[in-house]
Amino acid sequence: MTLLARDPRAPFTLTPPVLPLERRTRGYDIPLAITALTLSLIGAVLVWAATRDTQIAQHANPQGFLYRHLINIAIGGVLAIVAARLDARVLRLFGPVVYLASLFGLVLVLVAGTTVNGAKAWIRIGAGVELQPAEFMKLGLVVGMAVLFTRHEREEGTQPRGREVLQAIALIAVPLGLIMLQPDLGSAMVLGCAAYGVLIAAGVRARWTIGLIALGVLVAVIAIKGGILHGYQLDRFRSFTQPNRDVQGTGYNITQAHIAIANGGLFGRGLFAGPQTDGGYVPEQQTDFIFSAAGEEFGLVGGAVIIALFAFLCWRGLRIARAADDAGKLVAVGIVCWFAFQAFQNIGMCIGLTPVTGVPLPFVSYGGSSMFAGGLAIGLLEAVHRRCPA
Repeated sequence: MTLLARDPRAPFTLTPPVLPLERRTRGYDIPLAITALTLSLIGAVLVWAATRDTQIAQHANPQGFLYRHLINIAIGGVLAIVAARLDARVLRLFGPVVYLASLFGLVLVLVAGTTVNGAKAWIRIGAGVELQPAEFMKLGLVVGMAVLFTRHEREEGTQPRGREVLQAIALIAVPLGLIMLQPDLGSAMVLGCAAYGVLIAAGVRARWTIGLIALGVLVAVIAIKGGILHGYQLDRFRSFTQPNRDVQGTGYNITQAHIAIANGGLFGRGLFAGPQTDGGYVPEQQTDFIFSAAGEEFGLVGGAVIIALFAFLCWRGLRIARAADDAGKLVAVGIVCWFAFQAFQNIGMCIGLTPVTGVPLPFVSYGGSSMFAGGLAIGLLEAVHRRCPA
């Protein structure tokens, strides 16, 4: 063995060994993962609070929803770990595969789907197991558009060609049309917002983006005037514009959610101590109206913590987008737009800022499809972060 003499003029530095945990977590955005996990665990507590007493009244397992939510978190975590290991080549295949699989699911829903709350949006695959393809389409569309806009080398600063924009519009229009046939207005709005964010991040010319906004307004007017929207959907909009119009009918959900949040005050009534939540007065409280349970049992402070966690999650996603390559930037921006708009829409409908559209609160609401799609999205953000230059 030959020993190399150290140059006495060179400064002495002590490099600490890399610990096993540091080696395993190197390249990952740990705060992003911790934030998503924290939201999921908060959701588990809220789902438990929203369902325990009603389960007891039905002589069912009081922890049934809690256990299923924890299982969903575990599966979502595994999906996140798998997605975080994807490299650039696999990512180019992942987007089209998820897009086409979700598109097939949207078609299958219309043929053999299960109708819940007026929307034929779920596929039943077993006893108590249902999947909602629209949740996975959000991810498939974002990654599919990112692959479309970056499959050709383009000089720095140049904008996407018109042909690429038209192809992207076609990618958006097909699933949007299928989702509106269910009809699922909330998922369609989230899908459109995520896609619009990708278009902006891709540098599409303003005439295209402004034109799409005008087209969206025109389609909305035609849907309302032409009877495309169902009666219950129009009633939800009327209840939003006139909250006291039908408090025992179409406005019942939102009225009960407002009462629950008002009951919470600043610090809340305490876990399992909210009369609206424990009494099951708010319909779909473990899913669409989970934020009302947070407002009643944890108060304004608890609700503010949830909003702050979502803001931090989106900020981490934007940091990843800023440091990423072209494809990674589009994926990260699309996911951030998805999470931000869906959280805003869900919380907004609970406090009266937006109409009731039936979208879950990401990571917090009960539901396997939403949790699985969210886990894959967090994993993709981690995969993009791992590819960012140090």
